[in-house]
Formats: sequence, structure tokens, C-alpha cells
Amino acid sequence: MIFDLFKSGTNARPDDVKGIRHALLQFIKQELQKAEGGEGANIKGLSIYINCTSTERQVFEAAIYKDEPEQLRSEIQRISDDYSLDLPINWVLTQTFDEPFPEEAVVMTNLPVALFIKTNSHFVKLSATAYIKALSGKTMLPIYQLTSEAGRFNIGRDEKAQSDEGYFRTNHIAFPSDSDDERNKYISRQHAHIEWNKNLAKFMIFADEGGVPPRNKVKVRSALTEKILKLHAVQIGQELEEGDQIILGESVVLEFSYQPQGNE
Repeated sequence: MIFDLFKSGTNARPDDVKGIRHALLQFIKQELQKAEGGEGANIKGLSIYINCTSTERQVFEAAIYKDEPEQLRSEIQRISDDYSLDLPINWVLTQTFDEPFPEEAVVMTNLPVALFIKTNSHFVKLSATAYIKALSGKTMLPIYQLTSEAGRFNIGRDEKAQSDEGYFRTNHIAFPSDSDDERNKYISRQHAHIEWNKNLAKFMIFADEGGVPPRNKVKVRSALTEKILKLHAVQIGQELEEGDQIILGESVVLEFSYQPQGNE
């Protein structure tokens, strides 16, 4: 019962997967209620920051479903439903390891974890320009420029691609199907997209219909940690940081950067 999950309060530090997840969910529930007085309609997203030791990392990754973040999002959504917190449908969950806790974040007393709740009262005025280039596979252009004002950037095979439903989709980062690079054939017509998240002030990548299992996959390799994260659902995005690599299918790799690059 989810009610029982939050009956007991203890400052003892949990050290196993179930205990860490239990404590984290209790913490999130309490902070959500405080942040909006029990009303979550103005909450835009939750950012979880973890600064554990290298020996603890595997346990923390399992506790937050690092490889399947939609699982944790579902559990938080269930809490919202059970406690009438009214989180909006499109709220965003991000998980970050080994980064300093933001000043605005609330830090747990018994775990090396902080939570930042982004609400409508936070006006992020930042804008950004980023660049995408193919390290393997053949794109129509050598480099693509992304801007925070331009909206969504679709990634897929061919610039104009017809979906299974019959409509045509524009792929802004396109892999031509007539290329002599064999790796292009493993790219779906609707593989992924990148968009600017104004609440987090970061670009995020999302898998589309053709980029989630059992079809072709989307993975992100962190330049900072060298960890690889698989995207398992179309609703869950992943923040992109300087130097991150986006792996499409089996062997096509895109590099994300905020640094302007010349044509190579």
C-alpha cells in the first residue's frame, strides 16, 4: 500500500536498493506537497541530483531505475494521483549524477541526494545554440545548428519520410536512404527528436516511434561519466551535455556540442 510507504519517518541512512527508493519517494512526496501546498499543477519538472561514492553508484542507479527512468516517473505519478497533487501530464523528470547540487535544490538529510522542483514561478530566460555532427553514418549536411527558439528537430531516415499512418514528417537531421553508407539503413524514418526544454534550460533528446524497442534504439553516452543510457519510452527524455554522443540503431553516432565547428 502506498499509504504504508510514507507512514514511518526515519533519518537512518538506507543502504540497499529498496530502502533508498523508499526514502527518495517519501522525500519527493513531502517536497511536492510543500512546494505547491498540495497542488502540483504549476510544477513543470523534477530534477534529482545524486553525489554518491563510486562504490555506491550501482545501488543508487538501481534505486532510481537509471536504465528505465520511466519506471521512477510512473511511481512519482502514482504518488501524485493518490495524494491529489495534480502534476500536469507533461512534467519532466531528469536524473543527474556527479554534478554539484544547485543552490535552489533541497538536499536530503540521510542520503547524498538533492531535489529541484521547477515551477511556473521560475522564469528561465536562457537561450542556447548547439551543434550536431555525425561521427558515423552519413547525414545530408556535415553539421546541424540547433537553436533554443526553433522548436523541435526531428532525426530520421530521409528528409521527407512517410509514417505508418500516412502523413509526411520532416527530418531536420536526415540520413539519406540512397547513401552508400550501409549504416544509414538502420535509421528509422521516425527515430528521435531533440528539443529545448525552457524549464531546465537544456536541450533534450527523445526517442520517437521508430527509436524504441523492439525497433531501432536510441542511446546516449555521457561525455562526463562515459555511462550509456538507453531510452525505452517516447515520453522520457534525456538531457544533453557538452560532448555527449547519441547512438542510433546499432552503429550510427551523432555528437552533441555547444562549440561551433567547421565543416570536416
